[in-house]
Amino acid sequence: MTERLLADAAGPAWEHGSVTANRRTLVDGWLSPLRARRQRGEGAAGHGAIAGMTWVTAGAMAANGLTYVLYLVAGRLLMPAGYGMFASLVTAQVVLAVPALALQAVIARQIAQRGTGQRGTAQAGTMPGRALTYRTAAVVTVLAAVATPLLAALLDTPVPAAAAAMAMAPMLVLLAGEQGTLQGHERFPALGVVLGAAGVGKVLPAAVVLLAGAGATAALAAGTAGTAAAVVLARAVVARDGPARNGRPASDAGADGVENASPTVGATASVLRASQVQLVLMLLTSIDLMVARVVLSETDAGVYAMGSVATKAAFWLPAAVGVVLYPRMARPEHSLRAVRVTLAVLAGLGAAVVACAAAAAPLVPVLVGEQYRPVVGLVWLFALVGAAFAVLQGALLSAIARDATRLAVLAWAGLAVEGAALAAASSVTRMAVTAAACALGTTAAVTVAVLLSLRPPEGAARTVSRSGSARWAARAGRRRVGRTGPS
Repeated sequence: MTERLLADAAGPAWEHGSVTANRRTLVDGWLSPLRARRQRGEGAAGHGAIAGMTWVTAGAMAANGLTYVLYLVAGRLLMPAGYGMFASLVTAQVVLAVPALALQAVIARQIAQRGTGQRGTAQAGTMPGRALTYRTAAVVTVLAAVATPLLAALLDTPVPAAAAAMAMAPMLVLLAGEQGTLQGHERFPALGVVLGAAGVGKVLPAAVVLLAGAGATAALAAGTAGTAAAVVLARAVVARDGPARNGRPASDAGADGVENASPTVGATASVLRASQVQLVLMLLTSIDLMVARVVLSETDAGVYAMGSVATKAAFWLPAAVGVVLYPRMARPEHSLRAVRVTLAVLAGLGAAVVACAAAAAPLVPVLVGEQYRPVVGLVWLFALVGAAFAVLQGALLSAIARDATRLAVLAWAGLAVEGAALAAASSVTRMAVTAAACALGTTAAVTVAVLLSLRPPEGAARTVSRSGSARWAARAGRRRVGRTGPS
């Protein structure tokens, strides 16, 4: 079923229209064999999407799986109070790094919108993307420095621990620049390798430090050093030159290549617009953990943080769907179908993840200790929050792909409501129920708004799509043969 949906996503975006002249009917009839031959490539595009999703999923699952291992190691070695601090700092680290996600989306969108027949290799679009990456990293570095003492005061953590967490943010920006280049050129095998390597670089050094007896501060610093090594590897992967998608060498990309991309101001504005979308998404997926650190006791906050691991799993596991279909969402002729397929697949995968979380919940005390037994009955609810936000992420990614970021105002409104509601929660159970209700409501509102905002490309109502015109012309040809045949 998923393969069929992905094949449909690769096909024409519009199936309906009208033909108003016999001349157009004749032309459609003459061209229908050519169009039919072109349409036979739709299945291949669908298989390509599945292959790309497989690579990205493998890399993302490797990275996320290692992250969950780190959470388990930290939860067992640091105990609830120390783990609560560690988890809240990691969450804040991700929130400050939202410009990295926005940068990746903007670079990928600029490359994708050049058109399939006009893109060269990833190396062709490297230089302007690198300049934008460096500017974004510089801004994030300043923000991290300013946010460090504020974050330490807000979360009641030592300043060195907050500084070690914030040092990761510019590294994530540098990594995102390389990932956006690979994503835009649909080099998904290479992207999967980079994602996996980034997970190893972030998690392995931190886990080793924790197992050696060090605390949260040293583990966060080790993760930053490992991510810096992953950036170097990603740069090498992008620099590897493969065959151009259209058969031309990268040096011939000319005016259609990314080397002649939009001016600095326009690119920076795009990153800022996408940043506010990614920011509200990250805040929505993190606000409950931050509020729990303030509202609940240290022990209850640690228990809630362990339950939020299921939220993170349900949120990030299906991320490959949006990554692979994002370039198609960025192209007007495929946008509507790609968005619908993305949302449908994410909803289906989310339901499966919630069911698996409910079945696996009894294993929590076995894996991390009896002190986390109170969360067993709530694991499915935490997973439901993550699954809802995975659908929300797909909807907001489509808004970034079409540069329709004003739709994020609904998500910001949902964030305000959720923050007020969570502040009134007084227990782990009430906070989990409140987070689930707010997640479902915000996701429903944004998804409906995104679907209503999608419109046919200009002229789509007046013309027939490739597949639609071919079928109409074939039927019209059969009718003409019936009327003019031998008497």
